[in-house]
Amino acid sequence: MPSSPRPGHRWCISAGRCGHRPLQVLIWFSDIHLIYWRKPMLLKTIAGVSLGIACMLYLCLGWAVWMVPVAFAGLFLIGLGLAVLFLWIVCARVDLSKPQEEDDRFYRSVMYVYIEALIQLVRVRLHTKGLEKTPKTGRFLLVCNHLCVADPGIVLHCFQKSQLAFLTKKENYRLPFIGAFMHKILCQPIDRENDRQALKSIIKCIQLIREDKVSVCAFPEGYTSKDGKLHPFRSGVFKIAQKTNVPIVVCTIQGTRELFRNLRHLRHTEVELHLVEVIPPEAYAGLNTVELGERIYEKMIGDLGENFRFVPPDSGLPS
Repeated sequence: MPSSPRPGHRWCISAGRCGHRPLQVLIWFSDIHLIYWRKPMLLKTIAGVSLGIACMLYLCLGWAVWMVPVAFAGLFLIGLGLAVLFLWIVCARVDLSKPQEEDDRFYRSVMYVYIEALIQLVRVRLHTKGLEKTPKTGRFLLVCNHLCVADPGIVLHCFQKSQLAFLTKKENYRLPFIGAFMHKILCQPIDRENDRQALKSIIKCIQLIREDKVSVCAFPEGYTSKDGKLHPFRSGVFKIAQKTNVPIVVCTIQGTRELFRNLRHLRHTEVELHLVEVIPPEAYAGLNTVELGERIYEKMIGDLGENFRFVPPDSGLPS
């Protein structure tokens, strides 16, 4: 059974029948604004401007009513195109060969706006738990499992106030737009095939925390999990915490592996990010990096569930 029109829609119908075109358009504008008011500012701005222009054209040119949504859709796509053009112009100014010594607040702010809009566009429903435990002052090392290329964006969105920089594989710097923003917010490329270069990147992260420029996020598995399991850690990243004596923020993320499959079918993706525990420096004093990694691994498994534990194929144990 079709639902009855909402009050706003009934007003529109009455206004249209009575010939009150300005009132009808005003009601439409207010009604669609209610749909978009919870959306990110970027999408809300594009939608509002597009709808406003469409309504003005309708009033001034005397279009048929059905032309309003058509014009709105076209103008909305044009607005998105202009947003991408702005992004290209901003990134074209970035010289990746020039060392970046300070966190660029402008690029970080732009990045947050675009990430928030992108999360809505790809239909992610984000559920968080424990974020109130995030250290309010001082720097920290954040570690998380890694399921999808979207994970860094989710983490950045959830920890906007923490000025995070990532320890990330060097290949990511070749990605359009992403490489430029990573460079500007002091992310550090790591060469996973060259231990000496990897050590230099870790030392640079230590320096950034000591100079109070950023907090650092690392995915200790070292790569994206292909099977969804929590794989053994590369313990070198925990040197960052040991050498700087900062808290370790342990997080888990679930749901992002289904993102692209759901997107192909235009379905929402339920994503969960949990802050499991904040480990103070005194709690890991005296542990070496391997022991610390094992302790953090167990904390993540405790939140994810035992079925996420990676079992080597030759172990003889059920996977």
